[in-house]
Parts: sequence; structure tokens; C-alpha cells
Amino acid sequence: MEKRIGTAPTLVYPESDGEPMAETPRHQQVMIDCMDILRSHFHGSPDVYIAGNMLLYYEEGNPRKSVSPDVFMVRGLSKKELRTYKTWEQPSTLDFVLEVASPSTYTRDFNEKMEIYAKILKVKEYYIYDPYHEIDPYFIGFRLVGENYEQIAYVNERLPSAVLDLELGEHEGGLRLYDPVKSAWLFTSQERVAQESLARQEAESHAAAESRARQEAESRAQHAEAELEKLRAALER
Repeated sequence: MEKRIGTAPTLVYPESDGEPMAETPRHQQVMIDCMDILRSHFHGSPDVYIAGNMLLYYEEGNPRKSVSPDVFMVRGLSKKELRTYKTWEQPSTLDFVLEVASPSTYTRDFNEKMEIYAKILKVKEYYIYDPYHEIDPYFIGFRLVGENYEQIAYVNERLPSAVLDLELGEHEGGLRLYDPVKSAWLFTSQERVAQESLARQEAESHAAAESRARQEAESRAQHAEAELEKLRAALER
């Protein structure tokens, strides 16, 4: 049987740009937390795809035409594993993009990337957040109207997202998402595990306290019965 010799593709779309995921651990944590919260929130929606720090190519045949959103969401795409995102193979319009900015990136975030997101990728909502508050404004959101972005106004110190049906704002020192229907902040998987563990501990502690209370009540009843027997015996004598 002859061996077939494979050949490498003549056009390669790299899976990495050689840059680190984020400038600082805090920037990285914002990205990880946001993706985790969104994935948990849309867990029951099979056609909502959420990713981040992935090379996105927007012109077939030209690997130089790419951008790497820190966090993005696309509706109409199943939850499958992608190594890169190609707009001629996947939905070409993104619904949500978050860039975690810093003084060294904000110029590109507010100019070059904003132009690509508005004119080419037609990103419906675009948010820029600086976790260190070193740029002004440190948190801002835009909604696509026609081919241009209009700034989203704050409501109760949060930015309402029409595509997520959630609100974005700072909570306990970090960027978080708020569910206006439940009037509650959404938590990461780790935070939910910690809350559930604490709830179990409190339930176990409450059950133990109730058990001790029952034992003490039974002990008092037995003591009272014994005293009553002594009194009956004394009266008989």
C-alpha cells in the first residue's frame, strides 16, 4: 500500500500573534471572569458562542487582516471548539466585544479597533474597560447605529447591554455583569462554588445547633421527670 505524502497548506492563518494574553494579571482576570460569567449565563442557549483572546480573520486570503478581541460573543453559532475565527466560515457580525485597555493600548482601542468593529465586523456593542482607571474614561460602551457608534448612557452607574440583556458595571473592585430581571450581580464559577460551600456549612451548622437544642431539651425533660419521681416518692413517704 502506497503512503500518501501530505503537504502543508500554502496559506496559513496563525493561531497566535506571539503576544501575551494580557498586560497584567488583573487584565487577564477581567477577561477570564467575564468569559466565565457569560458562559454560565448562556449555558442553556446552544447558539451563543463566547470566546476571547482569539485571532479573528476578516478577509479571506489575507492573514494580515486580523484582530484579537479580548472577549466577544456571537449569536447564531454553536458552542464548538475553534482555533481561529474566520468571518467567511463563521457569522461575520459580532454581537458583543470587550477590550480590557491600558495606557499603551487605548489609542488603538479607540481608533483602529473601533473602526474595524464598526465598519467591517459590524459589532453591535463595543465596550472598553481599564481595570486600573489610568485612562479617562476608564469604562465606556458604544452601540452601533448604522455604521457608527453612539455612546451608551449609564443607568444606575451601570451600562445596559441590549444584546446581553444584562448590565455592566464595577462591583467589589472589578468589572461584573448585573441581571436587572433578578436584581442581582452574576458571579464567576469559583465564586458560586464558594457561596454554595458557605451555604452548606451554614446549613450544617444550623442542623448541628438544632440537634444540640433537641438533646438539651430532652435532657432537661428527663431531669424534670426524675425530679418529679423524687417528689412523688417523698409525698408517698
